[in-house]
Amino acid sequence: MEIELLYFEGCLTYLKALQNLREVLGEEGISGEVKIIMVGSEEEAEELKFLGSPTIRIDGIDIDKSALGRTDFGIKCRLYFIDGEFLGYPTKEMIRRALGLR
Repeated sequence: MEIELLYFEGCLTYLKALQNLREVLGEEGISGEVKIIMVGSEEEAEELKFLGSPTIRIDGIDIDKSALGRTDFGIKCRLYFIDGEFLGYPTKEMIRRALGLR
């Protein structure tokens, strides 16, 4: 399983996303490396299909199913609509679902 966390330097919510991701992996006994990728330019954002910081992908697929088909790539902070509110990072439950655990 390939797990990536993409971010850009100016958006610090990736730290909470990384914490949630590592906690879920530990709690579920999933070993493996999280590849952390800093996106440094608009060109790189387009190339990587970066929807904003933080983005988590598992085997190349964004953990947010609503991201399918989006093309608004760029250097920006990302919001996740979860349980009727916007958060700046994915929750542990969202990560678990993406891993097929719930």
